Amino acid sequence: MKNVLELLCIALFLFSCKKEIKQPKEELIMYQSSEMAALMNAMYEGNMTVKNKILEGDSIGNFPDIYLNIHDAVLTDPADRNASFEAFSKLYIQNMQQVYSGSQDSLKQNFNQAINSCIACHETTCRGPIPRIKKLLIK
Repeated sequence: MKNVLELLCIALFLFSCKKEIKQPKEELIMYQSSEMAALMNAMYEGNMTVKNKILEGDSIGNFPDIYLNIHDAVLTDPADRNASFEAFSKLYIQNMQQVYSGSQDSLKQNFNQAINSCIACHETTCRGPIPRIKKLLIK
């Protein structure tokens, strides 16, 4: 019985020592956003800054010309640049220009109108960012 127990312990010890087989490492591929995704992230950050300035009663400065790149930036899916996208992007630019050129009394309303134009566009294509965009609205 003692010999069987010793053999069993030795067998367990030998089988538990397993040589590790190294797998080749997978090359990590970093996500690279499209020009449009990068632009929209920059526009989000800029609009968050504008929202905070409006809430604090500070001057919002001048219209950022970088927003005009919305007409040229390469989209993640180029097929999304259609008549609807073009119409919404023009509307967004018009609304944002109104934010910067309108009266102080209508600043919140104009800002929310511009943000709502973002939401309207994203309801037709690329719905994912809508909850984030809604955080820009001034209540």
